[in-house]
Amino acid sequence: MADLTTPCPGDLLRVGREASVQFRQPILFRVIRVLDWTTYDGWIWLEGYQLNGRGDAVDRRAIFVQPAGLRTAPAPVAVRRSGRKRVSSKRCGTASAGTADPGTPP
Repeated sequence: MADLTTPCPGDLLRVGREASVQFRQPILFRVIRVLDWTTYDGWIWLEGYQLNGRGDAVDRRAIFVQPAGLRTAPAPVAVRRSGRKRVSSKRCGTASAGTADPGTPP
């Protein structure tokens, strides 16, 4: 796992004791942004989501850490249950359910 100098939005990190003593038990953390708050030299504030072992967000939080102690983390493996169909969401600008296609007669 590589050391980071400054994390970027979307980075998945393993945050442990090396980054801050408050993380006795390491956590997985998905970065939303680096906060531009005044702080001590060698420390930064990060905003993001704490993830569980499956990669689901369980808490949104701001953390105070030393970038030198952050580690990149591998993406959690998503386990797909058999028999379930994945439902795709409609994109903006497409017809929603219950509206007729203007090219078809009623």
